Parts: sequence; structure tokens; C-alpha cells
Amino acid sequence: MPNTLQGTLSDLPNPHERPDAAIAMLDADGTVVGWTSTAQRLVGYSANEVVGRSVSVVLPFAQNASRVEAFAEGCRARGGWSGTTAVRHRDGHTHNVSLRISQLWGQGGAVHWLVWATDMVAVSSSAVNGWRPSSLLTRAPIGIVVSDSDLRCTWVNDVAELQTGIPPEVRLGQRLSEVMPGVEAEAFEAVMRRVLESGTSVSDLEYLSVLPGGRFVGSFFRFDDADGNALGVCAMWVNVAVRDRARERLAILSEAATRIGTTLDVMRTGQELADLAVPLLADFVTVDLAESVPLGEEPLARLGPMGEHIPVFRRAGLASIREGAPESLWARGEAVFVPPTSPYTRVLSDGKSYLEPVLDTSSGTWFDQHPAWMEKRREYGFHSWMYVPIHARGTVLGVALFARTENPVPFEEDDLLLAEELVSRAALSLDNANRYTRERAAALALQCNLLPQRLTGGPAVEVASRYLPADIHHGAGGDWFDVIPLSGARVALVVGDVVGHGINAAATMGRLRTAVHAFADLDLPPDELLAQLDDLVIRLTEQDGDTQGPASAVLGATCLYAIYDPVTRQCTMARAGHPPPAIIDPHGHITFPDLPAGTPLGLGLSSFESVELDLPEASVLAFYTDGLIETRGQDIDAGMDRLRTVLAQPRLPLETQCSAVIDALPTQAPHDDVTLLLARTRTLSPNHVVSWDLPTDPAVVSTARSLATRQLTQWGLERLVTPTELIVSELVTNAIRHGTGPIRLRLIRHQLLTCEVSDASNILPRLCHARTTDESGRGLFLVNRFSHRQGTRCTAGGGKIVWAEQELTPGI
Repeated sequence: MPNTLQGTLSDLPNPHERPDAAIAMLDADGTVVGWTSTAQRLVGYSANEVVGRSVSVVLPFAQNASRVEAFAEGCRARGGWSGTTAVRHRDGHTHNVSLRISQLWGQGGAVHWLVWATDMVAVSSSAVNGWRPSSLLTRAPIGIVVSDSDLRCTWVNDVAELQTGIPPEVRLGQRLSEVMPGVEAEAFEAVMRRVLESGTSVSDLEYLSVLPGGRFVGSFFRFDDADGNALGVCAMWVNVAVRDRARERLAILSEAATRIGTTLDVMRTGQELADLAVPLLADFVTVDLAESVPLGEEPLARLGPMGEHIPVFRRAGLASIREGAPESLWARGEAVFVPPTSPYTRVLSDGKSYLEPVLDTSSGTWFDQHPAWMEKRREYGFHSWMYVPIHARGTVLGVALFARTENPVPFEEDDLLLAEELVSRAALSLDNANRYTRERAAALALQCNLLPQRLTGGPAVEVASRYLPADIHHGAGGDWFDVIPLSGARVALVVGDVVGHGINAAATMGRLRTAVHAFADLDLPPDELLAQLDDLVIRLTEQDGDTQGPASAVLGATCLYAIYDPVTRQCTMARAGHPPPAIIDPHGHITFPDLPAGTPLGLGLSSFESVELDLPEASVLAFYTDGLIETRGQDIDAGMDRLRTVLAQPRLPLETQCSAVIDALPTQAPHDDVTLLLARTRTLSPNHVVSWDLPTDPAVVSTARSLATRQLTQWGLERLVTPTELIVSELVTNAIRHGTGPIRLRLIRHQLLTCEVSDASNILPRLCHARTTDESGRGLFLVNRFSHRQGTRCTAGGGKIVWAEQELTPGI
């Protein structure tokens, strides 16, 4: 940059290096009275198309008369306005601009308005070259003088008087060289004359000593009338020191864009804000968040009058020019005490920033009630500070404190503006992180509550499980597992996986798990249960697609369902696109059974087949989801080999085996949820099972009762003789009257007493509610009243089993 105006035009920066401001002048009624070539480039209108017309030609909001009047009143009250708005191009489209309006004074107190705008698209592209306007720069005091074609001042703003010391009544009607004689003034006028003659605007021209107060940077624009003739020239300037301070602050904001909010961790974001501000802005910074924020709970509303109900805050960020931040009363992560009469509470109450350029050290302040704060202030020389509320969407997230101890310069309004801009960026990141944390916590809580809280395999199996959610970037998923007790001491083992992650997948998992429980209560065999589940997924997908869109629809799921009978040691299983189970026999030999894969749920193909396997006692069944065997960088065979190696120790406790499998994962932050369910089979002792084949003769009912009574006496269950005789009588009688083929009575003593009566008919009994005048129809009703649970299941041969369970005496 040259030091004076000598030779300025040849030294001017390339006009394409930064966006030109579009300049126009309006009279007091909003009529365009001056137009520039830069304005024409921005909106496409030439001077003869807009001069003499209302500014509403290019400002859409100005078409509303009442709105324009309210806006004009606000401009008059504040002496101008700055912000962003839309302008209309000649071809009809609109685009956003950074707009500033400044009030000008003329002869006799007349008022005009200078309007300048910068295209926000050009601003964004120019930011690459380090130039970017913002509220920091647009608030800088800018002097403005509009001169006629003879370079005599016709309009001037208040800032020009403050910077030059020349009142408007002296400046108006005079040339600069007449009121400030000198070489610099003549050179200044030479630039204005060349702009007036050429019509070429000059931007960012730095000069020295033309005006009091040091170095300035100016821009010059020519105004044209409706015929395109030169009306005059507009000179605008800003103090270089002010501009440089603004650009320094802009550089800090630019750095904040890359250093604040790098993760979705609210505590880390708070520390990033503190680290950035020290020492660029302050010597000591704390960032305190309401304790609900790190937990992902709802943020706080503002405090009531006098700071009632002050919440608990936790220190999320702490930085100082001194190692270890000894100025702080609390370490990072600790709860923070909020003095009820401090500026901290004031900021929380009204939601507005608090600037104290020079701390009040006199007696009678809030420091007197808090000697620890007083001691820190004296020891480390606190002399100026700012409290800035951290809020988003109308709620309080916390408070940031910026203080100076070594830097002797007090904070000023521009410093507060910068602090507020930094905090607002951090607040956006904190709010996003808080919302993410809240949603993820809800998804995990939903999933954990939907998964079984306590697994028990009863007399059939010993079980252990592990669930490892995907890493923090994915949150909860759709994996589920379950162990469901069935009649006859049997147990159902199930594991499934819904496609996707997050709360939608967790909610869908809950719906499918509930459906599996309902179908399991019907005692459906595995292949039929998966077919029913397949139909359900199709219906859910159709319903969700119609009402909520694809985001919440069931996009796919896999499932493995097995039933193990400890009496026969038979395990029947089927799968729907799910990885096959691993079976480890008591000697450690591992197999992955050749189980038909089936199709994933929701395709409607119902290609599910059940397979029966005879398992030795103490065999281990391993059910898992694909997250256990599929990892990035390894194929599925490597994952299954790894699983095979870890599981080849069948005599280890199941909990130990589960931990070993999880520990063997290549990473403890898998890209998909990992679920593992281990079940070691048990066999029910022959002494706990007894059965009799009965003829289809009504006279056999009394014999059945006697057989059951004798067996209960041998088991020491005399207390259950009376209800069991009633249950046996009703079930055997129903089988004789309504069933066909051979009848079998079976008693199973395990954690419950199960009474089963089977026959060859596939007609299922139905519980009736007989009227007082009916002579029959009360059999199943009485069975239901005297049993803990009762039901019916079909057999593979086409018959059925009607069963009832009773609770044993405690301690048996």
C-alpha cells in the first residue's frame, strides 16, 4: 500500500480481488437520486431505469408501505441500519446481500440516505482471499462525504464530523482543499476527479495524514443521474486501525470455524471455546454448562427474578495464560457454585451479556460475600471481564467468562461483540451435540429396556449374553436377543437384527421382539413363527411407508429362532437370512449346522425350513449377529474362524466364554452392533418325567386321576393333588369327547408342574364362558382357574397337546 495518494491509480488493487460495494443514494422519501456502475453490476438496472423511482424496484420488502414506514422510523432513530436482505435483479431473480444504510445531512438539515450492498455469494468466494465482511466490520465507523461535480460537499454523515473535527455547516458547500489545505487534500481531490471523469470506482485505497487520527483506507464511487451523466462522487473511509482490529477479529472467527465443534462431545466443545479465546481475546476463560447438557437432558429456561432456582453448572472449558489455570476455583469437570448476587446470575436471569471494563473493587460489592473470589481477584490481578450467556433455541446452555489479568487493556464493546460471536458458534455446536446426545441416550435406553433385563433358561439351558452397541458415531441399533420359556420345560432361543442404527432401528426391534413373544406364546414351530414374522414385517413396512415415510419403515431384518426340549434333548431351529449358530459339543468339537438360510424378513417369500438336531447334554449353542463376525478389512470366513477358535473351550463358564469372544474382536468400537447369546443345554432327569398311554374310554378318567395322584405323592407334591386331579379329569375327558386316536397323559416336574394330555385331533379347544343354565362348557374355565398357565400346541404328526402348569411349593 502506498503511504500517500501520489500515483494511487496505478497502485490500486485488482478490482476482481474483492467484491465491489454497490452504492446508491436515496432522498428522504426513498426515491433513488444517485446510482453507480457497481449498483448496476449487482442488480442489472441502469441509472436511467431506477433514478427518480422508488427503491422498491430493487428491494422487495420496500413494496409494503407500512413496513417501509416502520423501517424508516427505525433508521432515523438509530441513524442507519445494517444487516442482510434480499434484492431483486432486473431479470427477476433475488439474491441475498449484506446491506448497510447510513444517514446523510445536507444544507438546511435536509436528509438523504446512502445505501451500499455486497453480494453474499461474492463475499463467500472472496473469503478465500482473506476478505470477509461481518457484523464486526460493518459496525466499524465509516465516514462518508458526497460531493457534486465541482467536488463541493453536498452531503455528509455524522462519522465524518467525528473523524475530521469539521462540523457539517462548515464542510457543506466547500471543497476538501478549502477546509483542510495541503498536498494530501489536493491528491485526495485528484482521485475524486479521476473517478468522476472515468466512472471507474476505486476501493481500499490507503492514505496518510489527509484526516486527523493517522492512516485511513477509502473507496470512491461516481453517482450518475437518469441520463447517465455524472452527478458527483461519494468518498467513504474507515480508520486503518479500526479496520485492522476488525480483520483480526474476523481471523479469530475464521479459526473458530475449524477449531470449535469438531466433535459431538459437549465437554470437549466447551474446552475448544476456552482454548481458542486464550490468549487471542482473554487471559482467562471458563465455560460452564448446565449439568443437564452433558447428560443429554433438556436445557434450562432462564432463571426467575432474583435468580431463584439456580441450577447446577459444571465446568466444561478452562483455559489460562498461566499453566494449570490457578485462577480457577474449580477444575474442569467439577460442579460450579454460582453466587446468587454475582454478574453470573444476572446473565442467567436476563439472558444478556455483561461487560465490566473495569472491575469495581470498592466495598459493598458481591465480592464481599465471597472471600474466595475476592482472593483470586487480588492474587491474579483480574481487572476486566465479560460474561456471555450460551443459549440456543431460546434456552440457556451455560455461561462463558472472559477475563483479563496480564493484558492491561480493558475489554470494550468490540471485544464483547467478538466474544458473543465465538459463543454463538460454540452454542450451535453444543446444541447439536446436546440434541445428538439426547437422541442417542433415548435410543440406547429404549434398546436396553426392550432387551431382556434378566435372562433365565429354566431347567432347559444355562444362558449368558453380551450386547455391544456400535461406536458413538452410530449409536443404538436394531440387534435383539431373547430366551423365552415355553410349556413342557422347553425354551425358545432367539436372536435378530434390524437393518440400520438409531432410534428408528431400536423402536422397530422392540416391535419385532414383542411379536416374537406373542407368536412364541402360540407355541408355533420355528418355521411357522418366522413366516408369521415375515408377514408382520411386510404389513409394518406398508403402514410406515404410507404414514411416516421411508425413514421409519422396516427396511429389513434377519432372525434365528430355536426351540430346545430338555426331555428329548431335541433342538428345532430355523433362520431368516441370519448367520447360522455355532454348536460346541461337550468335547469341544464345533460345527455350524447346515441350516437352510431362508430369506430376510419382509420379502414375502416365506422360504423357511425347520431342522431338528439331537444335542448331547452340556452342548453349547452360540447365537450371534453379523457384527460379531463381519469387520472392515476382513471377510466373514475370518470372523467365523476367530469365533470357532475362541469357543473351542466348552467347559469354561459361559460368562467367561462371552467375555473371551468380545475381547477377541479386532476393535472394541465395531461399526455394527455385536450381540452374542450362549446357551449350555441341560437334560431333565427321567425321574422328573412320567407318561401313560390311555384308551379312549370314559371310564379311564378315574384311572388317570389315580395315576397322577400316586406320582405326585412320590414327588412329595401332595399339596397339588386336588387341583391336579381336577385338571387331569377335565383334560382327559375333553380328549375322549372331542379328540381322536391315542391319548397320552404326561407329568413333568421342573420349576413348575406341567400336566399334558395329547391326542391325534388338530381341533383346538376353546375357552368358553358358560351361562348359569348351561350344563357343560366349564371344563377349561376350571383348568384356567386352578393353573398358573395353560394352553395348546400342535404336534408334528397333526395332533395337539393341551397343557396346564402349576407352581410348586416354595423350596421344591
